[in-house]
Amino acid sequence: MTDLNNLRMKPGDVVRHFKGNRYEILCFAKDSETQEDLVVYRALYGEGGTWVRPLDMFFSPVDREKYPHAAQAFRFEREEAGRG
Repeated sequence: MTDLNNLRMKPGDVVRHFKGNRYEILCFAKDSETQEDLVVYRALYGEGGTWVRPLDMFFSPVDREKYPHAAQAFRFEREEAGRG
C-alpha cells in the first residue's frame, strides 16, 4: 500500500501529462470497494473535466516501447513554479 504522506506531489500541484496536457491534482481518494488508492485531478484545458486514475498508474513511468520519443520519464510530472 502506498503511503500518501510520502508522495512527490500533493493536492494543488499542477502536473503535465507526457502527451502535453496540464492538470491540477484535486485530492487523493480510496475506492470504497477495492480500497485502491486513487488520484482525483482536473483538466486545465477545454471543459475542465474531472478525472480519477489509480495512484500507481498516475505515478507510473512512460511505456518506452509504446512511446519511445516521449520527453517525460513519468506519465505525470509536476510543473515547476513559473512554467506553464
